[in-house]
Amino acid sequence: MKTDAKLYDTLKERGLLYQCTNEDRLKGLLASGKPITLYEGTDPTMDSLHIGHCVPYCILRRFQKAGHKVLLLMGGATASIGDPSGKSELRKMLSYEELNKNIEKIKKSLSIFLDFDGDNPAVIVNNADWFKGLSYIDFMREIGVHFNVNRMMANEIYANRIKEGGLTFFEMGYMPMQAYDFVHLNKKYGCTLQYGGADQWGNIVAGVELQRKLNYANNTNIELIGATNPLLLTPEGKKMGKTEKGAIWLDRDKISAYDFYQGIYQTPDACVEMMFALFTDIPMPEVKALIKEDIVKAKKKMSYEITKFVRGEADAIEAQKMSENLFTEGGDDAPVVEMKVAEFTQPKNLTNLLAEVKLCSSTSDARRMIQGGAISMNGEKVTDFNTKVTAADFKDNALLLKKGKKNFVKVVIK
Repeated sequence: MKTDAKLYDTLKERGLLYQCTNEDRLKGLLASGKPITLYEGTDPTMDSLHIGHCVPYCILRRFQKAGHKVLLLMGGATASIGDPSGKSELRKMLSYEELNKNIEKIKKSLSIFLDFDGDNPAVIVNNADWFKGLSYIDFMREIGVHFNVNRMMANEIYANRIKEGGLTFFEMGYMPMQAYDFVHLNKKYGCTLQYGGADQWGNIVAGVELQRKLNYANNTNIELIGATNPLLLTPEGKKMGKTEKGAIWLDRDKISAYDFYQGIYQTPDACVEMMFALFTDIPMPEVKALIKEDIVKAKKKMSYEITKFVRGEADAIEAQKMSENLFTEGGDDAPVVEMKVAEFTQPKNLTNLLAEVKLCSSTSDARRMIQGGAISMNGEKVTDFNTKVTAADFKDNALLLKKGKKNFVKVVIK
């Protein structure tokens, strides 16, 4: 299979290649037109992914579309320890049952970015499969002997834990294990490239250096390459993926299309260009020109395109429509009223609903407002005061009600 030889240029133009252990070598491999195998590792410590987790998957998607073989490593073993990178305290230890359940749920989200069928399917691997058959003594003799504790302690990934005085020997095992993953994947799949976030640089380099030491010990000549993408950070230095209202989840069961769209729209202005670079295929000159011309217009387009990519065009259109009703007519952010879905198994009079959520002072007030053309539901004006509301009227469990030009209530059913 011949690959897209322009992938390296695409990564550089879009700012998706930040660090690399041998960039000239990587550039040559990608320009050769021959496929390589690469991987990215994820510790399944949660049962879903939010938008901030997905930066590496956006990049792997480009590699797969260019014709390269993609491996997704699920850290069933390493997650039982927990990556100490940037942490000030020991991570919660999950049971193997919890980890396996998380892996199964995460797989569904990954299909948004990668193709698991076809001629070049992405492959999911779990490092628990090879660590469970490896004895502690054998691992320390064959792998642990190549790690210098002084160098490990100086690595940035342990900095916060050392500062807090709480680094455990348990956590010290994380780097050797992740390094061994790279070596193992090279042996079994011919994997030569690991891609990950910039905060994983120390772990990624550890795998490259481990292979160099094994080359010396075993008289081999295998070159592994490590690369990172820049982190998606807010101007305050926090990782993107969460807003004041919570995480921007990919899982439909965790967030409505409207809230997903709104979460993307709240992206700080300084991060808009990177969001376009990651989640869309819009040429960067066009992106830069749009941002320079009108940042609000750029953020609306970004929100629509990313919602369409993650959730589908129908959700993107609906969320955009609901949002336009808020922003173009002077509304701020609609207050939320939660109700039980059982309340809508039988049709409910709209006049009663308007009074219940206090958008109108009474049912008679609601009737007058409807007759006067002041009420809309999900962006559509309501003219019949006998209108009934059922669960089918809710989009992603949400119904946006508007009175006049500036009064909004979002009803959410659970």
